[in-house]
Amino acid sequence: MAKELKTIGVLTSGGDAPGMNAAIRAVVRRGLSKGLNMKGILKGYDGLLNEEIIDMSAKDVSDIIGRGGTILYTARCAEMRTEEGQKKAADICRKHGIDGLVVIGGDGSFAGAQKLANLGINAVGIPGTIDLDIACTEYTIGFDTAVNTAMEAIDKVRDTSTSHERCSVIEVMGRNAGYLALWCGIANGAEDILLPEKYDYDEQKLINNIIEGRKRGKKHHIIINAEGIGHSSSMAKRIEAATGIETRATILGHMQRGGSPTCIDRVHASMMGSYAVDLLAEGKTKRVVGYKNGEYVDFDINEALAMEKGISEYQYEVAKSLSANYSK
Repeated sequence: MAKELKTIGVLTSGGDAPGMNAAIRAVVRRGLSKGLNMKGILKGYDGLLNEEIIDMSAKDVSDIIGRGGTILYTARCAEMRTEEGQKKAADICRKHGIDGLVVIGGDGSFAGAQKLANLGINAVGIPGTIDLDIACTEYTIGFDTAVNTAMEAIDKVRDTSTSHERCSVIEVMGRNAGYLALWCGIANGAEDILLPEKYDYDEQKLINNIIEGRKRGKKHHIIINAEGIGHSSSMAKRIEAATGIETRATILGHMQRGGSPTCIDRVHASMMGSYAVDLLAEGKTKRVVGYKNGEYVDFDINEALAMEKGISEYQYEVAKSLSANYSK
């Protein structure tokens, strides 16, 4: 017979994402509504290993749903990747009576949850990453806010780029995944979109596009460049040298992680947080919460980590065709 669930801990791990606070709030309040004790773990797995664990009440999560970042803080933790660190983390959970754990983060965070579950700590993951790069789900907490933040910034850069008849290389986040770049490329009507998954590093092709556009009377040229390709400043210098057109690089950076979450991020995060608590209350473990075809679902954590996600070929082809048509 499964041990009765009494206490749930919640932590945020890896990169922060707008909407994490909404998820924390939902986890705490859903747990309290079920008569469970709720604990917050500060600074992710690093805080767990250092026993930075606090009791959480409904009041502790009041007025946080609209705040960016995470009230529990977050950190990277190399020790959690070791067998010794994982065993220590499981022992600390038991010491503090934590028999259920909700982990809000990305694939790396889920790998830690997987190890703890293997050591007897019931664990459920919630996808919190602005990169939209978790294969088992169509939605990750923070993406909608981040892409809207980037879109609005790119609109502003386009205004000044047009005024000065410049080319602009605008770098958005996404080290290994190009979803932010792809969506911004479509939403902002970029002339070129450079994705880690697709870019062939043929810079001459970019240069030719810029020159041809200028011949047709275009007053600007927007290149959306993903962080995983990077080197935007040096790219801009090479483009300017080759075309004679003033070219500036703008790196949006960590502003994309901050800000008040959109309604979409708040609602999905709230539903996912509640769903995670329900799974633990049902005695389930080694699960990842996802969103598929309009429904909140869950996956085995081993299967979720084994899945691979790629850029939609259709979206990419549409983005290219819209850019080409816009340039003519």
